[in-house]
Amino acid sequence: MASGKDTVLKEICDIRRDVNPQTLEEVVTLAVELAREGREGRKIGTMFIVSDSEEVLKRTKPMTLDPLAPHPSARKHIDDPNVRETLKELAQLDGAFVISNDGIALSATRHINSRSDDIELPMGLGSRHMAAASITRETNAIAVVVSESSVVRIFDNGEIVSEIIPELWLIRHHRPHVRGPYATQNTEDMTVVRKADQTKKK
Repeated sequence: MASGKDTVLKEICDIRRDVNPQTLEEVVTLAVELAREGREGRKIGTMFIVSDSEEVLKRTKPMTLDPLAPHPSARKHIDDPNVRETLKELAQLDGAFVISNDGIALSATRHINSRSDDIELPMGLGSRHMAAASITRETNAIAVVVSESSVVRIFDNGEIVSEIIPELWLIRHHRPHVRGPYATQNTEDMTVVRKADQTKKK
């Protein structure tokens, strides 16, 4: 039987675009784990860009030698526990991950050639969030951003469509960055804020 948390994550991940909801759910779950755990005793920030990989790769470039590139796709599926631990380690490096629609971790440490024209984000959100807004406006990808403040934000079409606050103590101090009407769901040890007009793709 699915838990309340599983149900909420499935609702978050069944959003617009032709994005595989199972892949997106795996990425969001991984992002929430990173937000909670950090790495080596410190909080970290990172980004996962899911789907429309060909277009995403055209608009990004590796910041370092790509640690994922030499490995065959069969060994890079994000539902593999070893791959998930590897991604958590690599999340300490700068740059974004590119995840294919079928759940393959294609690339790491990607710099996004972002354009900020006409993108409006709430005060306090930095370049990682601007890059997420930009890449999702220019492609059919979804971006999942882990903030060093332990909040996970999901971007679609240049805007924040969901925020996940995984730490109970944060909930009392967090002001949502989702623009316009939003709905809040509390489940177990997590709060999710979603755009009220977020609809499933027909």
